[in-house]
Amino acid sequence: MQIQDLPYSDPGVPDARSGPHLLWWLWRNQLGGQLRSLAWGLLHFVSVSALPFCVGLAIQAVVEESGTDLALTGALMLLCGIGIAVGDTFLHRAAVTNWITAAARVQQLLARKAAHLGSALTRRVAAGEVVAVSTGDVEKIGWFVEALSRFTAAAVTVVVACVGLLVYQPALGVVVAVGLPVVALAALPLLPRATRRADLQREKAGRATELASDTVAGLRVLRGIGGEDLFLDRYRRASQEVRHAAVRSARMWSLISAIQVLLPGLLLIAVVWHGIHLARHGRITVGELVTVYSAVMILSYPLRHFEEIAMAYSFSRPSAKRAARVLSLERPTDAGGSREAGVPRGDLYDPATGLLAAEGLLTAVVCGDPDAAGRLAERLGGHPAEPGVSVLLGGVPLDDLPLDSARTAVLVQDKDPVLLSGTLRELLDVPASGAVSAEDALAAAQCEDVLEALVQGSLEAADPMDARITERGRSLSGGQRQRLALARSLVTDPGVLVLDEPTSAVDSHTEARIADGLRRLRTGRTTVVFTSSPLLLDRADRVALVHEGEVLAVGVHRELVATDPRYRAVVTRETEEDPAPAGADRNLTGQGALLGASDKLAEIEESA
Repeated sequence: MQIQDLPYSDPGVPDARSGPHLLWWLWRNQLGGQLRSLAWGLLHFVSVSALPFCVGLAIQAVVEESGTDLALTGALMLLCGIGIAVGDTFLHRAAVTNWITAAARVQQLLARKAAHLGSALTRRVAAGEVVAVSTGDVEKIGWFVEALSRFTAAAVTVVVACVGLLVYQPALGVVVAVGLPVVALAALPLLPRATRRADLQREKAGRATELASDTVAGLRVLRGIGGEDLFLDRYRRASQEVRHAAVRSARMWSLISAIQVLLPGLLLIAVVWHGIHLARHGRITVGELVTVYSAVMILSYPLRHFEEIAMAYSFSRPSAKRAARVLSLERPTDAGGSREAGVPRGDLYDPATGLLAAEGLLTAVVCGDPDAAGRLAERLGGHPAEPGVSVLLGGVPLDDLPLDSARTAVLVQDKDPVLLSGTLRELLDVPASGAVSAEDALAAAQCEDVLEALVQGSLEAADPMDARITERGRSLSGGQRQRLALARSLVTDPGVLVLDEPTSAVDSHTEARIADGLRRLRTGRTTVVFTSSPLLLDRADRVALVHEGEVLAVGVHRELVATDPRYRAVVTRETEEDPAPAGADRNLTGQGALLGASDKLAEIEESA
């Protein structure tokens, strides 16, 4: 795999049992790149380590006044120089390729998992943590995967150099052979403490990222209540904690680096001292002493990769652990899709609550607990929060369908839908049946004022469809964002559309128009609306009251208001101690008056 070939057509199925398993899986899945990096690394490091032998041979040739040996040594040095240049160039290319391709593979896996889990992801992992894993963590993971082949080449070079010194000059080679393992492994006792400090730094950085993400997401609300200074102080404290943790971690790594500098220096002093003693007694030549001395100096270069691999593993292990945690998440009732691809039709039925949404009808669901309503809406879309009975569509369990077919069959719009940045045309460019145009969907969602606001806020776009929407639609009001999200869902035109409080942020006048547009545009299609708004409930074909996980009543809105106290308490906000007066005209009580006004408004519009 080369960089120009990214993204992967299939990033594979990761081994997400643990962080180390994930790292090993990544290394195995780019074995070709790792072997290329190892080969170029060996060429580079061996050529660097061979220079001292060439220098020693050259000095010995000068001492012996041998022009032939000197010329041969010069040729060997030229060959080593070419090997160093070529090896370093292609090692760098292979290393960068391995780093980027490993990081890209993890990013693709995370994106696929996010698409697979949908809104369930952020309920099980904080949004800030997901952002941290998909940005900083993937770089650290790629760093270790890439550094492993360079470390292997450096380790092999050190072993070869030690063996060569033992053969070339046993008296000094034994000192080097004993001292180099000590130098290479001296920092190991400090690694656990350094790893713990690095983990603490990463944990605090993740908390700060999560806090910043939440603060930015709620900045409009914070400004409205004057709480931005409070959250700024919280982020400032979190940032200082990250700084202190980073300083403590850096101190430990600086100590490890100091050891990696000090011990090779001490080994070099020992080699020189012992070598001079041997040379004075005529046991070694000057050329051999220079060769061993130069070899010890040169070997400090590959030895630095021992420190790097320790740092890379210490930083990548917690990152890989977090990535593996995200990649191991599954839908509680996840199935690969035992049935053939195809979108079933029929009634939508939830065995857990007994809720039945008849095919082709607009069904409203009243639930006193908003959180329970959200969980039920997600379960209807095939995303249960925990293992349970699968929802049936036309008698077919959604969990038995391939994921693509299940999502084509049922679309769930969350209570707080997200608008991605881009033009309005791009926002509405979603997989759709083609039966509903963007203009019809925008009209049904009552987006006329939204289109005007987008044009007025744009300096260049004369067509509202070309006007840009800021990230998450923050330049729009809550009601405007909600209506654009509804229009996007209507354009998709799924077989079953589930809406969770689609009009909670709009006024009653607009809500009445949306109710009419929704009913008109979704005629003949199955629609489920979770709401307690009398305006929407009055236009539903059937209404179901869900309480404590069970359907308690089914009917039409006005009958349920008149006959069911629990339903009336949820819809009209009345308490059982303060029921509506017996025999009173329901159109004159609180919600009844609202319905009457809505009916009157419709009559006026028709006459106009």
